[in-house]
Amino acid sequence: MKSDVLEELRTEVTRRRTFAIISHPDAGKTTLTEKLLLYGGAIREAGSVKARKANRHVTSDWMEIEKQRGISVTSSVLQFDYKGHRVNILDTPGHQDFSEDTYRTLTAADSAVMLIDAAKGVEAQTIKLFQVCAKRGIPIFTFINKLDRDGRNPFDLMEEIERVLGIRSVPMNWPIGMGRELCGIYDRMKRQVERFRGEVHGEIEVHQVEDYRDASIREMAGDYLYDQLCQDLELLDVAGDPFDLEKVRRGELTPVFFGSALNNFGVQTFLEHFLELAPSPTPRKSRTGEVDPLSPRFSGYIFKIQANMNPAHRDRVAFLRIVSGRFERGMTVRHVRAGREIKLSQPQQFLAQDRDIIERAYPGDIVGLFDPGIFRIGDSLAEKEDIEFDELPTFSPELFAKVTVKNAMKHKQYQKGIDQLTEEGTVQVFRSTGGFDETILGVVGQLQFEVFEYRMKHEYGVDIELQRMPYQFARWLVGDNIDFSKFRINSTVVRDKKDRPVALFESEYALRTAIEKNPDVKFLETAP
Repeated sequence: MKSDVLEELRTEVTRRRTFAIISHPDAGKTTLTEKLLLYGGAIREAGSVKARKANRHVTSDWMEIEKQRGISVTSSVLQFDYKGHRVNILDTPGHQDFSEDTYRTLTAADSAVMLIDAAKGVEAQTIKLFQVCAKRGIPIFTFINKLDRDGRNPFDLMEEIERVLGIRSVPMNWPIGMGRELCGIYDRMKRQVERFRGEVHGEIEVHQVEDYRDASIREMAGDYLYDQLCQDLELLDVAGDPFDLEKVRRGELTPVFFGSALNNFGVQTFLEHFLELAPSPTPRKSRTGEVDPLSPRFSGYIFKIQANMNPAHRDRVAFLRIVSGRFERGMTVRHVRAGREIKLSQPQQFLAQDRDIIERAYPGDIVGLFDPGIFRIGDSLAEKEDIEFDELPTFSPELFAKVTVKNAMKHKQYQKGIDQLTEEGTVQVFRSTGGFDETILGVVGQLQFEVFEYRMKHEYGVDIELQRMPYQFARWLVGDNIDFSKFRINSTVVRDKKDRPVALFESEYALRTAIEKNPDVKFLETAP
């Protein structure tokens, strides 16, 4: 590759930021995403997730069931430019519907923004998503939202982050008041005060100050809030963690920002800090070692497949994370698993459901490829060589149900729906053993069953019946000569889509008992 092309690649990689936003339901994630898009000029107005009777819906929610319910049930990909940076947001579901699709989407991110409700603190869904990010050691930035409402003490929120999630935190800014008393935030890095203007979403009013003891802050905030700010920041200066970029990059320290996404308060300063501190695209592991983004040859992997993004065309789109080299429309690449060359003729980039054909893309970018049925999750694509990226993990479901089709004449459509929705990660499918040919679905949250049922009916024309099963845990079994007869009490053994044995357990006690009785067997939470 010529030196000027290599320099172009280096420039494009350096300016890219690819991150996921993780949170519990109702923490304000979709609202924050919209405000970020607003700053990037990708949209002219932000849609409110509460205004569901209006014609506008938030840009990142495109599926019909999402628009009806005002929730996110599938991961969206959103891209915009801001001050020289190319920003790729992987907008993940926050609801309990969150599934393998969410887990796998996190593997395509180089960093994560963790959104926390100032009144509720760290919630269950946030913990699960944080753990997936922490296992990969990616940088995590925290935005404590809804500062315009009465919430918990900022020190209590930081202590909870450290106690529950096990990660140290460093506040980059600090609230001056909260709820009805909210006056603004003090930026510890830039030594400035951002004034809160309530419903006024226009220009941000910023005041440069000497430090937090500046007398002008007393004039803005009054004696009580000024004294409180000084006490808090003196304590942080003495006892708080210092900012350390290396620890942030290793995922050991999370920078904390306070603001209100709904009121557009603190969002722009957060975005600017984030783009400065977050990493550009990072290497990915393959079977032959790490693949560097600056490697001249193109490579990437499929981390998500979405059927019926355009119901009128019944299409399938495979989402490709570019890992290295330069992607060009019409290029021929090697489909490593299939062992053949394919031409990528209609690559697309997304603003949720809206798409544009693209001519060129770089590491960190997410490209949509039309899928006539040749792609699977985890497939590697590479230019002129066989690069195989590490297999994407399959995670343990927690709810199970037997599925039957009400009309036997619809079996072909039923099978197509099962196959495509399994590929997407909407559900996991298991087959019963022991002479019964039953199809069992596994999901992480109840809403996944509802999404599956809805989409089978409206996208594939199939009515199904779900019968809940009592199992709560799934473990992949690895070992020689496993005695399946030992799994008959409060458990059963099924087969996954790759015919691997999986034990389902009704309780933690049943799981512990099975582990004790089978010391030579490994019980894995993720597929081997």
